[in-house]
Amino acid sequence: MNDTPLSLRTFTTAKARRNALEERLSVSLSHTGSFTLDEGVASTKNCENMIGAVQIPLGVAGPLALTRTSGVKETCFLPLATTEGALVASVNRGCKAIALSGGAATDSFRAGATRGPSFKVSSLAENKKLMQFIDSHFEELKKITEQTSHHLTLMAVTSKGVGLYRYVRFSFDTQDAMGLNMVTIATDRAASYIEEQTGAHCTALSGNFCVDKKPSWQNFLNNRGFVVSAEVVLPKSVLRDVLKTNARHVYETWISKCMLGSVMSGSMGFNAQYANIIAALFIATGQDPAHVVEGSLGITTAEVQNGEDLYMSIYLPDLMLGTVGGGTGLATQREALTMLRVGAGGSGAEAMRLSEIVGGAVLAGEISLLSSLEQGTLSRAHETLGRGKDL
Repeated sequence: MNDTPLSLRTFTTAKARRNALEERLSVSLSHTGSFTLDEGVASTKNCENMIGAVQIPLGVAGPLALTRTSGVKETCFLPLATTEGALVASVNRGCKAIALSGGAATDSFRAGATRGPSFKVSSLAENKKLMQFIDSHFEELKKITEQTSHHLTLMAVTSKGVGLYRYVRFSFDTQDAMGLNMVTIATDRAASYIEEQTGAHCTALSGNFCVDKKPSWQNFLNNRGFVVSAEVVLPKSVLRDVLKTNARHVYETWISKCMLGSVMSGSMGFNAQYANIIAALFIATGQDPAHVVEGSLGITTAEVQNGEDLYMSIYLPDLMLGTVGGGTGLATQREALTMLRVGAGGSGAEAMRLSEIVGGAVLAGEISLLSSLEQGTLSRAHETLGRGKDL
């Protein structure tokens, strides 16, 4: 292999970079070079040193029936990008169970996109002064940050100190954008102001107090992005005819897996498979896939009602998503959002709507997987649908 440096940035097109790599590595990248997205947009806004595109199969599940926070009833088909056989079929079955149960009810609110810089001072006394400065200068920080974008509003500023360090958490309403770029720019201005006024040194613009793209109790308890809940009551007939089980058996599976199993393993997600559904929807709709790790946090609850029906709900404390910016403008991702009838928007209503669709989809996934685990059919489903074998 030729190990001499190869500067791909000297090439101006994906094809030129791809050809250079093919020659250097003696490989064929013909499939990587076959794509329909706009290279000019993708290579300047989404991906540096672009050489092509990786294709992921896109399936559809649904319709998913929801009654949203606003009271509006709607149904939608879910675009799920995945390479895991059985996932789409599982969500589809959950959607059917929800529809035959009268639909799921959802609720959501905006916790805000966050950025958490760290500051260093010279003593505990200075740390306390820094805390007091931050607490008493919210309006100044609000004015400074909001000057950086017309689509951004500072919602809150909190801080925690340890030794010579203070960690500050800025929370913003970013309307329909996921918003981390604008949040980072705004926080940088605020951090500079704090440094100028207090003499504290900003050691990191993102000091892991956000907490961005990592599982954390901070985001579990104090929330981030959107906070979403969804619920449904599955009647005995749906449990029997669609899910091939009953309320008591699914409840016992939920207790052993989502509750006690999560405690015994130290898991921060008390659920069956949130990440599966969130990853498939995020990739399909152009979200940042790294935020799946935050979406994996959450609690599924179950309760037997009337001795034969099953109440189920999901709780997502940290769902970072948007309908404008990032990968949402790429052609295929925009088509997936169109399939969901979610627009780019601007006021924040579209992103909230998408968050509730994700919540309903996650609920469908939990219903189906827990039922399959109770029935002992999980392995068979993966063998059939994941390996292409006949029933």
